[in-house]
Amino acid sequence: MNQSAVDPRARINQSPMTLMQIVVIAITVCFSAVDGFDVLAISVSGSGIMAEFGLSRAELGAALSMELVGMAIGSILLGGFADKLGRRKMVLGCLFVMTIGMWMVAHVTSITELCAWRVFTGLGIGGLLSTTNALTAEFSNEKRRGLCISLMVIGYPLGGIICGAVGASVLEQGATNWRDMFVVGALVSAAMIPLSYWLLPESVDWLTRIQPKQALARVNASLKKIQHLPITQLAQRAESKVQGSIWDIFSKQLLVATLLMTAAYLFQMITFYYVLKWTPTIVVQMGIGAASAAGVLFWVNVGGVIGGLLFGVLSSYVGLKPLTIGTLLLTCIAVILFGQSKPDLMHLSLVATLVGFFANAGVSGIYTLVATVFPTHVRATGTGFVIGVGRAGAIIAPWLAGVLMQQGFEQGQPLSDVLAYVALIMGLCSLVACAALICLGLGAKKRQQYSTRLQV
Repeated sequence: MNQSAVDPRARINQSPMTLMQIVVIAITVCFSAVDGFDVLAISVSGSGIMAEFGLSRAELGAALSMELVGMAIGSILLGGFADKLGRRKMVLGCLFVMTIGMWMVAHVTSITELCAWRVFTGLGIGGLLSTTNALTAEFSNEKRRGLCISLMVIGYPLGGIICGAVGASVLEQGATNWRDMFVVGALVSAAMIPLSYWLLPESVDWLTRIQPKQALARVNASLKKIQHLPITQLAQRAESKVQGSIWDIFSKQLLVATLLMTAAYLFQMITFYYVLKWTPTIVVQMGIGAASAAGVLFWVNVGGVIGGLLFGVLSSYVGLKPLTIGTLLLTCIAVILFGQSKPDLMHLSLVATLVGFFANAGVSGIYTLVATVFPTHVRATGTGFVIGVGRAGAIIAPWLAGVLMQQGFEQGQPLSDVLAYVALIMGLCSLVACAALICLGLGAKKRQQYSTRLQV
């Protein structure tokens, strides 16, 4: 067969990654960093928001969860649009929504407006996340796919680190400057729009499967953009081919995988967000200053970056599923150890780094598995459903940990026992995620056969 007639998807899978493919992956890392910046921006702005609008802690907690609600809705609803309309259009649309949402939060006059615009912003972030995972999988080759998805995932703690640095500068003069955090977020999102417009091509995988008008020209334009040779023709769909639907994530071939991946992500999010949301408070309760407590959270993010990166490297040499299962098991152990830590800053920072290391590596593994479990025609839909439902874990985690702590204190238990008990329960959630992945082999052969039948 002439080189020009090779399936472009197979060529991307089997060829070394080009410079422009690496650029696309770098853009997806930036998308994930925007998510990390946004989530932490509302957290570091909490005291200023509470003071300005006269909120109780319970009311502030509800406001802090609004973007997570929006992200869950956006992930579930907009992932399907990415599979129907294309990855590029969805990315640009979501970035526009995020820019407007962040800018409007900086100019609200009431807590009701703030909550509404946080939900709106979350819609854009949720849609962007579900699309980004599909983009990363489809622009990376088979050998480096695990590494590329891990790099995309570590954008989240990188965004958290950047947000912490920006917050320290912006809020140095007082918590009343909290609005500036969202101005910065809006400007960053706005800057990503022209960058994505000029550098991000449409997915060759998506174009080859959908074959919209001028499909061949558009496929070749994307191939040229990522520095691959053009093709002379696209294989035509046979009438007997199975036609896919975004609802296929609930088909008999994919239902078990959908439920197991969703359960794995949800329970890992409970563990992950328990660490992110409660670490500073726990450290302060141990008698350590607030500034030092923020430093411990910094080391959680540093560990997350290193863990995600190392996981990506190892995924090229170790089986993805056993590597992820092992990482989730170690996450459980690390969180339990964190709950038993003594009030020593150096010790807490070290254990927090280990927790961030394994927890974020586990998230990287789940994201990579999601990209391999779902076929192209429902990749963004499946990712969106897993992320959308799984993000409920991010909402549940702070509330559940708070309830458990309150119960322990009401029973008169000492602080050390309460923290150890809560960490045990929250850490075991990663063990549940581990069990879900162990069961993932069910129906694997049927999924592979189904995915093959849907290929052009």
